Amino acid sequence: MNVKSMLAQARGEKTANLVISNVTVPNLFSFELEVTDVAVSGDLIVGVGEGYSGARTVDGTGKYLVPGFIDGHCHIESTMLTPEGFAELVLPRGTTAVFADPHEIANTSGMAGLEYMHRASRSLPMDVFLNAPSCVPASPFETPFDRLDSMALDRMFRKGWCTALGEVMNYPGVLEGDPDLWGKILVSGDQVKTGHAPGLTGKDLCAYLLSRCDSDHESYELNEAMEKLRRGMWVMIREGASEHNLEDLAPMILQDERRGCRTMMVSDDLNVPHILSRGHMDEKLRMAQKLGISFLTALRMVTLSAADYFGLKDRGAIAPGYRADMVLIDSMENCRAEMVWKDGELVAENGSLSSYPLVREGHYPSPSKTTELPDSEGLKVKFQGGDIRVIGIKPGQVVTEHLVMSPKIKDDLVISDVEKDVVKMAVVDRNTDSGRVGIGFVHGIGLTGGAMASSVAHDAHNFGVIGTNDDDMVSALRELRRLGGGFVSVLDGEVLSSLPLPVGGLMSQGSPEEVMEQYERMEISVEKLGCSLEHPFMVMAFLSLSVIPTLKLTDQGYVDLGAGGLLDLFV
Repeated sequence: MNVKSMLAQARGEKTANLVISNVTVPNLFSFELEVTDVAVSGDLIVGVGEGYSGARTVDGTGKYLVPGFIDGHCHIESTMLTPEGFAELVLPRGTTAVFADPHEIANTSGMAGLEYMHRASRSLPMDVFLNAPSCVPASPFETPFDRLDSMALDRMFRKGWCTALGEVMNYPGVLEGDPDLWGKILVSGDQVKTGHAPGLTGKDLCAYLLSRCDSDHESYELNEAMEKLRRGMWVMIREGASEHNLEDLAPMILQDERRGCRTMMVSDDLNVPHILSRGHMDEKLRMAQKLGISFLTALRMVTLSAADYFGLKDRGAIAPGYRADMVLIDSMENCRAEMVWKDGELVAENGSLSSYPLVREGHYPSPSKTTELPDSEGLKVKFQGGDIRVIGIKPGQVVTEHLVMSPKIKDDLVISDVEKDVVKMAVVDRNTDSGRVGIGFVHGIGLTGGAMASSVAHDAHNFGVIGTNDDDMVSALRELRRLGGGFVSVLDGEVLSSLPLPVGGLMSQGSPEEVMEQYERMEISVEKLGCSLEHPFMVMAFLSLSVIPTLKLTDQGYVDLGAGGLLDLFV
């Protein structure tokens, strides 16, 4: 760093490396709009004011220069892209930094998965800050490839792979003082600790906050989010592909926009079709304004708020001494990124990466293709009398209902009841050699024939399959094993469509456009099976996440943490 040269550029005594002139800068400190020049030297903003000259000049007249967008909580694996493909997708939309929790690949591949994500992320033209996965497994009722204890987390921090503690999802373990979980919390030391506490309020919330896990992205009701804010939590308003919380929580900000200083908007789980068609953090900016939140407050919630929470003193604003992570957008309403700079370098322009294509990391963990699968006999459910528990899907939410319904019986077996929209679901352990299969039923998926299978099943990501008959379910599972992971649809024993995800059984090394084309074919094929849900495979993925209320299905069986853990199928 040539300090004297930078000082001279800041004082206007020397030509700056880059100047964006006559541009409107939304000031996130004073909450006003300034028409000014912005001078850049190397990777830093060195001056904001009138009269700067640059070796390179961009005329910003009529445009807005905003800080690079920051996603404070996401899972890159959920996009179905590797970190390189993810960067291709979100950088041209103005996202220059993300805080990613790689607990998906940590569940399927252990420490090798973490190391892969670090290698694949470190040379990208964007910041990918990895959070150390705190819950592998998410609960004792899920089966990962390996259980990552406090020593494993300590190694992640010491090696520099991770910079914060990933979402602590096992909130019952926090409240009960589980020694293994608290060991992970304590080994994280002074690192930021991110939380996950759906529905937690009152004295239990107070107890949870003793862990210093002081953020939450799971609030879906206004009163819950307000209570968490009042108790000192940073509220992460999630707007994902299948989880939509922004509209319900926007009134918290509309009542008093100062609350935006302790609130951020995050994506959690997005897929390629959603980002390509709607956007990433830029979409959240547009949505927030349509809901009545001012542009300046909404912008803070996708930039400076996240930077403040994670302790990034040099990101999240357009100001001297801050990194030159900047986005030139066409207007406040459209928020369309025309030019994107990372560390002062132009990395994207008019929707495309300037340095395309990125080189993919060639060595990645692959799932086993020798998973023991059940045959049709292994999926049969003998009627034991009484009613059955059924997972009830709530469109637009990751929470589910715990339903009790009368079963359909044939030849003393419980079978799918298409007329009532109740179909069989199975989760098969693919991470270990246990051969375990959990079987249940789900209401609201809409299948009228065939089966759909996926290796994306939060958080352990074992093989999941939903179907109207056992034979098609078995065929779908076999094709899933052959691919090494991905999505599959089957009808009358024939594979209608598939999308291979060989990287940890979660990601493709293809480009966003290639994955998009395959995914669209998958969704069309599932529509032929009768399912009309938006992003059905993402909905299916959360039916196994045991730490989300209420009823879920893992390879170990039905789980409802609020009801004490494992539950029988029959009531």
